[in-house]
Amino acid sequence: MQANRVSDPTEIGLVSDEAMRLEGLISILEQPVMGGERSFLPIAGDLDELLQRPSLECLVIDLHNGHCSVAVLDSIRRSRPTVLIVVIGPEGNDEMVLEAIIAGARAYLGVNSGIATFRQAIEVVSGGSIWAPRRILSKLIDRLLKVPDSALTQVVPPHLTVREKEVLDLIMQALSNREIARALGIEERTVKAHVGRLMRKTGADNRIELSMRTLQCPLPAHAVWGGRKGWMDASLDVPRELL
Repeated sequence: MQANRVSDPTEIGLVSDEAMRLEGLISILEQPVMGGERSFLPIAGDLDELLQRPSLECLVIDLHNGHCSVAVLDSIRRSRPTVLIVVIGPEGNDEMVLEAIIAGARAYLGVNSGIATFRQAIEVVSGGSIWAPRRILSKLIDRLLKVPDSALTQVVPPHLTVREKEVLDLIMQALSNREIARALGIEERTVKAHVGRLMRKTGADNRIELSMRTLQCPLPAHAVWGGRKGWMDASLDVPRELL
């Protein structure tokens, strides 16, 4: 039964004013899945209507033509924290990429990104990781580390459940949601729910900030972590091949 649920298609909303771009994205997502591990159900529509779908797991938003703004990304993150946001926007603007990720985007793709790149980014994000150039992630970490220590005190509450601690341990080991689900013998959707609760309890806006806040205010000594190098790898939470 669990295997059948894992094979259920991931529902992905598509938002863009460009009809041809929408058709292209739908075509990419409907392609046969390599190895049969994950399939996608693309749904194009109005942003507000898509956000009303309880089964929506991922949202691809086209920023290139001004259809949406970074402020809207922040609003989506707050109203639907478990929905994974992928942004398509202008290229060559590192500050915009950084702002989009801080606002809640799990991936930022240039408007001229190829089919293989887009498909791989969706796979990575759906698996619980972040798709972004290392230089962007480095800038993000530098910015988070400049936050005054007083702003990060007591961000990890003492009353996490046993399961939440297990999930957080595995996040810090750079495991994706799918890998965490397999390690704990639970559904991937359950992992997403735990991650959402961890973010709310720690006050983190995204997975990277959750990792950084945990580094600044770690759990008691009984929690199981790797070495410091493993911590920093986990804080990036990005596939090794992108580093």
